[in-house]
Amino acid sequence: MELPYIINFQHTGSAEFGFLDIAEVGKNIPFDVKRLFWTHSVPNGVTRGHHAHKATQQILIAIEGTIHVTTEMPCGEIMKFTLSSSTQGIYLPPHVWHSMDYYNDAVQIVFCSAHFSEADYLREYKDYKEYYK
Repeated sequence: MELPYIINFQHTGSAEFGFLDIAEVGKNIPFDVKRLFWTHSVPNGVTRGHHAHKATQQILIAIEGTIHVTTEMPCGEIMKFTLSSSTQGIYLPPHVWHSMDYYNDAVQIVFCSAHFSEADYLREYKDYKEYYK
């Protein structure tokens, strides 16, 4: 199974005129984007996520603030990432249990490879472990 990894986005601009960060399907987005959503106004230190997807791939980006992402593979391997720049994202392949801790007025945008389907989610950790036995 593929592991989560950091993706770097092209960054251009200046303090005088502002900045532009670029994500492109087929270049730094490794799937066709079917859904996009964002999370904002999360109080400092709140943890969200606590689920895995059976088939959906995602890229998480902290547009503002800081997000600490913890991932776990079905084999038990745990990885930790910190997102604090709009020039980086984390690729989450299917099968990855993940949670996010939000700080400093974090705003997160998420690119998804599939439309929402409740059947794609594993929301209980015990179900996740059982599913990938």
